[in-house]
Amino acid sequence: MPLWVQLRCGLEPRTLAALTVVLIAASVFAAYHFWTGRPQTVRAPARELPAAMAAPTAAPMPTAAVPTGIPASVRPSGVVVVDVAGKVRRPGIQRLPSGSRVVDALNAAGGSRPGTDTTGLNRARVLADGEQIVVGATASPPVAAAAGNAGSPGGPGGSGSPSGPISLNAATVDQLDTLPGVGPVLAQHIIDYRTRHGGFRSVDELRQVNGIGNRRFTDLRPLVQP
Repeated sequence: MPLWVQLRCGLEPRTLAALTVVLIAASVFAAYHFWTGRPQTVRAPARELPAAMAAPTAAPMPTAAVPTGIPASVRPSGVVVVDVAGKVRRPGIQRLPSGSRVVDALNAAGGSRPGTDTTGLNRARVLADGEQIVVGATASPPVAAAAGNAGSPGGPGGSGSPSGPISLNAATVDQLDTLPGVGPVLAQHIIDYRTRHGGFRSVDELRQVNGIGNRRFTDLRPLVQP
């Protein structure tokens, strides 16, 4: 301060120094308050997207291509296996689509031979897996012929031939195989049914055996008994 101010106010140098320090501190405080109170630019808050939009969409998993060139003969289902025997051009095992009929099996075997009588076959019947189709079998049962030979004098094998209807509960596969239209496969089906159900209680149960249709049952009914 000017000397005249000091003399007029009667301030001592020590008091004057303290006052100067206070003024400087006040000036610093005022400058800080002004600096911190000035307007500042504020950034707008970021807009939050919904979770469904923010999360990246997962790419769809590729679906495995279904093979279409697999032959029906190697598929585990949808196939029936039948044995076509008798008077056909190509006898043997035939694999056909499920739901095929007897006429389809005959066509797969090359058809019947010329002059073969197929009136005993129901060509419209749906095939069952594992059955045997005999083409050209005679309607007369070989059992009856064997019985006639046994009753005639000097007939061969008279002691070992059956003399009446075959018992479904006691016959073997070989004995059932002698029936018309019954091969080894169908004979085994009859044995399997007998084992599962504890025997046949009536001849009508033959209808429930796999591979025996109405026409075949009609042919077998007079030749068998429980």
